[in-house]
Amino acid sequence: MSFQSFHETWFEQLRQVVHELGQAPRPATSAEHHHLQQQLVQKVMSHCHDYYRLKSIAAKRDILGVFTAPWATSLERSLHWIGGWRPTTVFHLIYTESSILFESHIMDILRGLRNGDLGDLTPSQLRRVSELQCQTVQEENYIADQLSDWQDGGSDIIGMMSGNLEAKMEKLAEILEKADELRMKTITNLVELLTAQQAVEFLIAAAQLMFGIRRWGINHDRRRENNVSQ
Repeated sequence: MSFQSFHETWFEQLRQVVHELGQAPRPATSAEHHHLQQQLVQKVMSHCHDYYRLKSIAAKRDILGVFTAPWATSLERSLHWIGGWRPTTVFHLIYTESSILFESHIMDILRGLRNGDLGDLTPSQLRRVSELQCQTVQEENYIADQLSDWQDGGSDIIGMMSGNLEAKMEKLAEILEKADELRMKTITNLVELLTAQQAVEFLIAAAQLMFGIRRWGINHDRRRENNVSQ
């Protein structure tokens, strides 16, 4: 199976897993509900781990094919950072979701009521999110600098012997793998500092963002193809 075929299958399976997340009881009113939330969160995280594990294998075989992501829409590729989504995007997402839910529950909060969702992030959680964001920005910059150094040597490619060119492609694969490791680490760290219910809500919001961008991208590409063919 090509990685493109795997990606399509994986993406459809993600829809199914996220649907299961959406069916999870919120808030959890029993130990059984809480355990179910934890199981479903772990199921999503395992699904993501599988994706990056297979992507790493595919990149070692065909780095340019994976780096350019032919399975993605034009819109998705325009948003890519080193072959995928920018890790710091999830911090903007969690702040946005937290703010929206906080505002919608403001009257309950003033009465001392709590919903246990992303609108109820504690000061400790918010501080940890901010710390993770700063760390992630630093790691993003480090990996981006490595890619910049790799690209600065692009003029040397024409004169390279096949062995040297292979080594350069291996370096690009290493950079992509570091970017993917940061993507996975960022999600993992965020999920670990959230409660089970908050993690469910965060993962649903992140997946819905992916689904929405892909849907808009597909529609855009179809319209563009129709305009070209007319």
